[in-house]
Amino acid sequence: MTAAPGDEVVAMRAYRQALAVGDYALASRAGATLVKAGVAPPDTALLAFAIALKNRDPAGAGRAAELIARGPFDFLAPALKAWLAFDRGEDAVAQLDAAPGDALARRYTSRHRVLLLIAAKRTNEAMAALAVELAARDSDDARIDAALLLGRSGARDQAKRLLAGGRVEFTRLQKQFGKNGKPGAAFGAARMFLELAVEIAGEDMQPLSVLLTRAALLLDPRDDRARLFLAEALSEGGSHDLALGVLAEVRKNSPFERGAAAGRVAALRRAGRVPEALPLAERLAGDARATSADSETWGDMLVDLGRFDQAAQAYAAAIGRTGGEGNWMLHYLQGRALDRAGRWSEALPALQRAVVLGPEQAPALKYLGYAQVARGENLAEAQALLERARALKPEDAEIADSLAWALFQRGDVIRALPLLEQAVKGDPSAARANEHLGDAYWRLGRHYEARYAWRAATLTAENDANTRLEGKLAHGLKPRTN
Repeated sequence: MTAAPGDEVVAMRAYRQALAVGDYALASRAGATLVKAGVAPPDTALLAFAIALKNRDPAGAGRAAELIARGPFDFLAPALKAWLAFDRGEDAVAQLDAAPGDALARRYTSRHRVLLLIAAKRTNEAMAALAVELAARDSDDARIDAALLLGRSGARDQAKRLLAGGRVEFTRLQKQFGKNGKPGAAFGAARMFLELAVEIAGEDMQPLSVLLTRAALLLDPRDDRARLFLAEALSEGGSHDLALGVLAEVRKNSPFERGAAAGRVAALRRAGRVPEALPLAERLAGDARATSADSETWGDMLVDLGRFDQAAQAYAAAIGRTGGEGNWMLHYLQGRALDRAGRWSEALPALQRAVVLGPEQAPALKYLGYAQVARGENLAEAQALLERARALKPEDAEIADSLAWALFQRGDVIRALPLLEQAVKGDPSAARANEHLGDAYWRLGRHYEARYAWRAATLTAENDANTRLEGKLAHGLKPRTN
């Protein structure tokens, strides 16, 4: 930036890297260069708003809010402007109620209307509005934000009731009541930026997630929730060491200390540092405060190591914890691990339970369907499962192959063939689909094409599949018996 102050490419890289490491001065400088050149990403206005609030520059924050209102983040503008009005001593709730907005904007304005009522010490109105919000969409984050603001506003009893329930995180959060100053725009904007970061988590929008969580931390440096989402975005973007550094900033007595430990496991796994992640994941899954997610992560790591019996036990533990029994994915993972451990009689009911809980979940339908086809069991039922999976994901090559193999096993080679050709076209390197295609060609008397497909299968086949394929190439298929 110093050597080439007007270079847009350098400025953009400086802007993103500065946000990644938390250098707000460099990010602001690079953002200004991008704005001057007319190539600034829309999120520069969000950063400008946060920096202006941090610097106690209400005029600058107002200008940034107007820029936000004219861009793709316009749905945030009504609530941000209302918080600025609150800081000016105006009736922010009335302004928010009068602000136009679409359905997306109303999602944010309704939640921040509750917070503004709390900030204005209109506690009874706030609690009534919050009850409506939580009835429509209960959320730990909504409870936490409201409770912290109630604590700041002196309504500690209402705050405690919101966080009642025995969770360790909630108990520790109650110790923060009354701390960190008076409610205001900095609090509201920090929560809004974090709320959006939570919404887009997992949607391959890491640069925006980094900006939002950095802006939230600039306005509220004690919010460890923001650190968890910042670390996740950094790690998903490949900045694993930066992510681990952010997680190291989470205090040992923080309400979100366990979340930070889980984040370290995820970051270490993404970085390929599995030996470091293993003992931490095992410890999290085994202690008294273990959650269903902790056991699921431990099970996933055991699967990666080929320890399927232990993985099945970990998934069983996850199912037995709060929220686990009704989770189709956990039953699916347990059934798959049991199957791979050679325990099919135990895997079958687990997979059937997964399908009952997730009747529209293609992975469970596909796995249970093909596992039965491969064993020659319940072929009609297996075909029906695979037809349901294909209806959900008609372009999935593996599902097409599985359904085709069910048809083949039931003697309907004519219907199986186009599905197998589609499967190979969708994934030309798939050994199983190529082998199945070769079998179908052979049954239809197209022996040259069959051998071509089998040879293609040998290129990626593993273990005993190569021996089986060599036998087919040499002798073809045995005649079918009734």
